[in-house]
Amino acid sequence: MVTILDTGETYGCAREENLLDAMVRLGRKGIPSGCHGGGCGVCKIHIVDGTWRGKTMSREHVSSDEEARGIVLACRAYPSSDVTLKVLGKMKKAVCRERKYGLV
Repeated sequence: MVTILDTGETYGCAREENLLDAMVRLGRKGIPSGCHGGGCGVCKIHIVDGTWRGKTMSREHVSSDEEARGIVLACRAYPSSDVTLKVLGKMKKAVCRERKYGLV
């Protein structure tokens, strides 16, 4: 199970699936999914709890120090356990936007 601290939402993510692909299944409009290859940097997150394994990420977007602290690209991170994360950058704006109901 993956928990997004910013919103309290949870979603399932298989060990062979990256965190971004599973997040997109939430069906929320505006979740930036960019290139899905680690090159664009729009899916930057901070894994604050849990274990994960990662694929190569662009150092233009994630430094080796950041990666060691759990700041990674969701498209290149795969859960090895339950994971708790915070969204960053362009991802934060889309995931944490206030939802409005009714007529605008």
